[in-house]
Amino acid sequence: MTINKNFKSSTFFLIAFFLVSNLNAFAQKKHEIFRQEIDKIISASKSDVGVAIMGLEDKETFLFNEGHKYPMQSVYKFPLAMAVLDQVDKGKLSLNQKIHVTKKDLLPKTWSPLREKYPNGGVDIKISELIGYAVSNSDNNACDILFRTVGGPEKVDQYIHGLGIKSIAIAATEEEMSKSWNVQFTNWCKPRAMLRLLDLFYKGKNLSKTSTNFLMKTMTETTTGPNKIKGLLPKNTKVAHKTGLSGTNEEGILAASNDVGIITLPNGEHVAVVIFLAHTKLDEKSRDGVIAQISKEAYDYFLAKK
Repeated sequence: MTINKNFKSSTFFLIAFFLVSNLNAFAQKKHEIFRQEIDKIISASKSDVGVAIMGLEDKETFLFNEGHKYPMQSVYKFPLAMAVLDQVDKGKLSLNQKIHVTKKDLLPKTWSPLREKYPNGGVDIKISELIGYAVSNSDNNACDILFRTVGGPEKVDQYIHGLGIKSIAIAATEEEMSKSWNVQFTNWCKPRAMLRLLDLFYKGKNLSKTSTNFLMKTMTETTTGPNKIKGLLPKNTKVAHKTGLSGTNEEGILAASNDVGIITLPNGEHVAVVIFLAHTKLDEKSRDGVIAQISKEAYDYFLAKK
């Protein structure tokens, strides 16, 4: 009887072992296939593409060209918004606090829906609205007004570094970037660092629940880059994201076309995606297509895991 029990126990253990081993092997195979698909997309783009992807629930992570410093362009308005909201949480600012915007604040040769609405300035705009303009609409004038409100790019840089995110630099305003091609490269980030920032933001440990929910909603309402991360995802997929786009130099090279954000899957879980596309001669449709293909692969991979 004892022998029979031991035999049954051993048999059960062996079956369980083989099942787990097969499942692990299958998962590893899918992992490798996914990596290969992303590598193919990056290679076909003939551009410098940095990618970081993480399942925010299970923490499975993929990194591609993670060591490069990519110009963020308007992606840095996401950490700027976090820094502003940190000041709100500390009682130094209020979302309802109004900032007086003069005509001098509304630079003419830059992207600014705020300026289009108030061409002559002379208005008081709530900080909550300025964050909306800067993040949802990627408004460059609203961005610089917020920088001045919190003490400049160096204060935002210090705040983000204080969260433990080191491989990122926030050094210049939108106005400063507009004056010289090379200035944009002083605002850089490595893919892994932006992924960590998205993860921290999603966890809600560094901002209050109210501020986290406010910024998540604001990023979900982003109007720029509809064909980037969201481009190939099922209609009505919730994506909280921030885009970035540079100009093109005399050689026809675009410095940056970026999108970073958090995708909500149909099962309620989330995937953080960081895609920095740099130093490229691709046209807008092709650039957006690269970002859209990568995010769709990530969406399909993490959804299939469940």
